Amino acid sequence: MKMFGKTTKLLVATAMLAGLSTVSLAKDKVYKWKLATTWGPTLSPFIDAPKNMAKLVKEMSNGRLIIRVDASNKHKSAFGILDMVKGGQYDMGHSASYYWKGKDINLLPFTSMPFGMTAPEQYAWFYYGNGMELMQKAYSKHKVLSFPGGNTGNQMGGWFRKEIKSVDDLKGLKMRIPGFAGEVMAKLGLTVTNIAPGELYTSLERGTIDALEWVGPGMDIKMGFHKIAPYYYTGWHEPATELQFLVNKKKFNKLPTDLQQILKIAIRVSAYDMYIQNYQMSAKAWSKMIKDYPNIKVKSFPTSVMAAMKKANKELLVEKTKNKPLLKEILDSQASFQKEVREWTKMSDYLYLKDNL
Repeated sequence: MKMFGKTTKLLVATAMLAGLSTVSLAKDKVYKWKLATTWGPTLSPFIDAPKNMAKLVKEMSNGRLIIRVDASNKHKSAFGILDMVKGGQYDMGHSASYYWKGKDINLLPFTSMPFGMTAPEQYAWFYYGNGMELMQKAYSKHKVLSFPGGNTGNQMGGWFRKEIKSVDDLKGLKMRIPGFAGEVMAKLGLTVTNIAPGELYTSLERGTIDALEWVGPGMDIKMGFHKIAPYYYTGWHEPATELQFLVNKKKFNKLPTDLQQILKIAIRVSAYDMYIQNYQMSAKAWSKMIKDYPNIKVKSFPTSVMAAMKKANKELLVEKTKNKPLLKEILDSQASFQKEVREWTKMSDYLYLKDNL
């Protein structure tokens, strides 16, 4: 019995040491991931968001999770991010949901919708409405998790070679404009296309397109669009363009719990940082544009054009949600949240600006 007792104690001690060793190994294990982006290596601030996220993850995890960020010039598939993350070629991606409206229209609303929410309103919907739950529900069939990945705020309505005075002036134009806004423009008689960021200037210069929308002054001015298309229109189509971090769900579930939390925190911080970085960039660039580029003619679309856009948008929403219950659920949620939160936006931001400009 005495011998048995010693043996039992020895086995227990060995088991405890083995358990501690397993915990230690789990904490010491280094996970190496790859992230693919839609953006080129110098497209700031879009490329900065995933780079900042990877830096934060490495620092907060003490080097246990290392994420390599590959720009589009490396993987050569700017619009293939969802498929690459879904298929496991990449563990993560950074792109925009509306690029895949042809693949899965339920993903479309998580970037931005015409005449929709502003960036603060949309962030509130994601994190304190049911936006996150609906986004995970929509992405679940692709075996991918999605998180807000950085917002541009209200985007400008685009660069045009000629002034738009009526709906007739839009007819026959070839324009680069993605998302649901592209559907609206197509309904008004434009030929709509989507072109990778690195090919935009060349397409405009060669006449492949007559007009394009990109982001706002901070990102537009260095692209040189104003040299070819001097009419710069104010926005309507993307009031809160949210990019997305995509994560392969199987890979995420294999991470220890603490690394999962570190990843989510780093994503949230870097996303908001991109929003404020872009805001500052646009403010600075706008000052430069006024001073250095007097040839740029800033315009708002005429009332008749805006009315036609709103009408087309309303008709398309009815058409697109027919027999698409999940899409309708997402859009209804956005509309309901916007209706409620917009009253406070008017009281806080709109009236403040109205009375102090």
